[in-house]
Formats: sequence, structure tokens, C-alpha cells
Amino acid sequence: MGYIGETFNNLVHQTAFFNLSVGNYVMIAVACVFLYLAIKKEYEPLLLVPISFGMLLVNIYPDIMLSIEESSNGVGGLLHYFYLLDEWSILPSLIFLGVGAMTDFGPLIANPRSFLLGAAAQFGIFSAYVGAMLLGFSDKAAAAISIIGGADGPTSIFLAGKLGQTAIMGPIAVAAYSYMSLVPIIQPPIMKLLTTEKERKIKMEQLRPVSKLEKILFPVIVTIVVCCILPTTAPLVGMLMLGNLFKECGVVRQLTETASNALMYIVVILLGTSVGATTSAEAFLNWDTIKIVVLGLVAFSFGTAAGVLFGKLMCKITGGKVNPLIGSAGVSAVPMAARVSQKVGAEADPTNFLLMHAMGPNVAGVIGTAVVAGTFMAIFGVM
Repeated sequence: MGYIGETFNNLVHQTAFFNLSVGNYVMIAVACVFLYLAIKKEYEPLLLVPISFGMLLVNIYPDIMLSIEESSNGVGGLLHYFYLLDEWSILPSLIFLGVGAMTDFGPLIANPRSFLLGAAAQFGIFSAYVGAMLLGFSDKAAAAISIIGGADGPTSIFLAGKLGQTAIMGPIAVAAYSYMSLVPIIQPPIMKLLTTEKERKIKMEQLRPVSKLEKILFPVIVTIVVCCILPTTAPLVGMLMLGNLFKECGVVRQLTETASNALMYIVVILLGTSVGATTSAEAFLNWDTIKIVVLGLVAFSFGTAAGVLFGKLMCKITGGKVNPLIGSAGVSAVPMAARVSQKVGAEADPTNFLLMHAMGPNVAGVIGTAVVAGTFMAIFGVM
């Protein structure tokens, strides 16, 4: 009986209930809230479901993220291997490949002025950089944190890994993806505050048709120009443009389908769960994380506001031909930010159709955020 009792006692004490801290339970609750937002509210479920489930797993069984060096048998935890692909910048680059294969750059080609709106929205990144420095973060940490302002999760992970900021990669990635998911909640109040009803009702002229030749040349030219100026952007901009070239050249349909479907979803699973698994209570529940989350919100708000304000300026310059709402799509949350521009415009005038016009700044924002990340890498001498 003594053996049975001891065995039973050992089994009981191996359960998570005897090993979890209060912080672990807090993070489990947060994971459940994220799952609710993803499933019930459908806020970017493709990202938020794996992230929140990874958060759930690591706070129930922390060893699932155990590194090879920390393990007693020389075998790391399952999600540790997924996370290495984040650190090595493999998964963020593959995400860009899939985004390129799924995205139509036609609106940006048809209206090159959209580049300016995408550039204006990057103001949020630089505001976050200054804010992070003022809050005591190092220059490299501040640069990694600032990319949250572009609402670009893959680029945030990419830059954090390249700058050696793996200690704060989890909070940065979760903040970036959370704000990407909450675009429909965060952006509309800012857009309405900074525009008049008359401006929101502005109808834009239909975009000109874009030829197949233009669509094929665009990714090639952008790759040559951007990567020659900033070679450090090649992993992101290069993969984005390669995916788009797959889509537009018309001769590699199988590669397009693979990049935009099977490969994209596999990468999202690996990246999402590994990012969520970085949010153990010990790593996440501290003042630095709170600062990062707040900085991310401020930066994202500033980026949205800067895009709208620059849209108002373009509206004045063009004599009322540009609806300022499309400026908010200059952040990198594709295509959610463009859909929000359409939604707010349609609320003012149900016959208004801004989606394709907003896709121009939206795509420009993706390129712009990658360029900013490459600029930071060049400044710090990181290749």
C-alpha cells in the first residue's frame, strides 16, 4: 500500500496545479480572452488563435519552450524549435512571401501617390522609438519596439531577432499582433476625430487599369531599387516581391497557390504558437512589458493619425479629390486597415467605395515598414 500511495502522491504532484504561480493563472486568463476575441469577435483569428493557444500551453507546461541547453536529456521543448525559426528570421520572411502572393499591387501602381500616405503612417514608428528611449530602453531595444507602430508583426519579430532583442521579442510580437487584430476598434475613433463628415463623404475617381506588364515589372524594379539602397531589406522586401511576382507573371500558378495557401498557413501556425509561447508569466508580467504594450498603442495611434492628417493635406492640394480616410490604411495591417477605411467611409455615405483606393497606402505601408526596419539595421551595422 505504501508503494501505491507514494506513486499516487508523485502523480498528483506532477500535475500543473501544484506547479503554477499566480502569474501563470493570470496569463491563462489572458489567453482565454484572446481566444474569445478571435473566435467570437473574429479579430484576425488566423493569427490570434495560434498565439493565444501558445500562450495557454506555455503557462500550463513551461517546459514546452525549454531550450536544448536547459534540458536534462539534451532535447528541447517542442515550441522551442518553432521559436528558433523566429529568431533566425525564417518565418517572418516566409510570411512576406505569402503576403506578396496574396496581394494585388495594382492600386499602388495606379496611384503612386499612395506611397506618400504609406510613408506618413510610419511616423508612429519614430514616435515609438523616441518614447522607448525616454523610458529607458537601449537604442536597439527601442528600435525593435518601435516597429509595433507600423502594425506589422512579422517585421517586428524580424527586427527584434536581427538586433539581438530576443528577451523582449515575445512582448513585442504579441503587442504588434494584438494591435493588428484590434484595428477595427482602435482606428475608427481616430479617423472620425480628425476628419469632417464632408471629408469622409468624398468619392474618389476610379483607378486606371493597370497592365500585366506593369504588374510584372513592379516587383522586379522595387526589389532592385530598394535592395540596392538598403541591402538589409532583402529578406523582407525581396520575399514580398518574389511572392507578388509569382502571382503576376502567370506562369507559376502552382508556386502562387502554395505560397498563398498551404505554405502561408503552415508558417502562421508555427509563428503564431511560438510567439504565444514566449509569453510565460515570468517573461511577460513585468514593467518592461507594460511599457512595450503602452508604447505600441501610442505608436499605432500616432501612425493612424499621421496617415489621416497627410490624407487631409493631399485632399487640400488636390482640390478635394482624395478622401483622407485612406491615409489610415498606411499602417501595415493588410488588408484589415483598408477594410476599416472602406467601413468608415461607407458609414458616412453608403455609396462610397474606398477599398481599392485604400489598398494603395496599405501595400505601401508594408513596404515602408520593411524599409524602416532595414534602415535601423543599417544604422546599427547589422546585416
